[in-house]
Amino acid sequence: YQDMTVWEYLNFIYELKKAKTASRTKHLETVCGMVKIGHVKDRLISNLSKGYKQRVGIAQALIGNPEVLILDEPTVGLDPNQIIEIRSLIKSLSRSHTVILSTHILSEVQSVCDRVIIINQGVIVADDTERNLSEKLSKDKRYTLRVKAPQTDVLTALSRLERVDSVRPHGQKEEGVYEFLLQPKENQDIREDVFELLRERDWPMLEFKHNAMNLEDIFIRLTDPAVAQSISKANRKEEEQSASKEKRKSRRFFGPKEEKEEESK
Repeated sequence: YQDMTVWEYLNFIYELKKAKTASRTKHLETVCGMVKIGHVKDRLISNLSKGYKQRVGIAQALIGNPEVLILDEPTVGLDPNQIIEIRSLIKSLSRSHTVILSTHILSEVQSVCDRVIIINQGVIVADDTERNLSEKLSKDKRYTLRVKAPQTDVLTALSRLERVDSVRPHGQKEEGVYEFLLQPKENQDIREDVFELLRERDWPMLEFKHNAMNLEDIFIRLTDPAVAQSISKANRKEEEQSASKEKRKSRRFFGPKEEKEEESK
């Protein structure tokens, strides 16, 4: 509808949806305010930038106050500044609506979404927060440590910690500051031991972080054919177990005789 003004288009959508609000004008003005297009409402849609056209599209989705908004690749074709603006808008809308965002841009998911659903060949292979998925899929926990102290001394001291399986130097990052990669023994938490060691030696710790899987790593792993097949089998097994439990409940409720009569019907 490139030949319509923004206001004409929103009025048209209002009629198509048969929206019911106390005041059409007030409702449309509220929607325009939410997506910040009030100052361009009298302009032709064809004369708007790509970013503002996206805003108009989101505005029409908001007409009628739906509980759920479904946005498909909302930042495709936008410049960096427009992408930031649209992502900020989506986050603000999530305070009052459930927003389902469909996208292949993983950085967008990380910056906007509270929950991640990954679908591979029609099968849901993940449904959780990014943090939980990272923890579940990380086979082991590795840590990166940066310390301002002599490299050899730190390496020796860390290697002697009981819960540490291995320590690997990772080079000098700035003058007097060295980085190390630490691998804990299985099911061991080394954080307190490392903190205590550095405190005793009076070695300044500049960074200590868990090297968790990022969303790209998670996506690649979960869409791997072998992993997808394993998940599909696990889902089928879970469905079978659930069906079996329901059948046992039915037996307890009806009794063997009643259950046979019910099945014969």
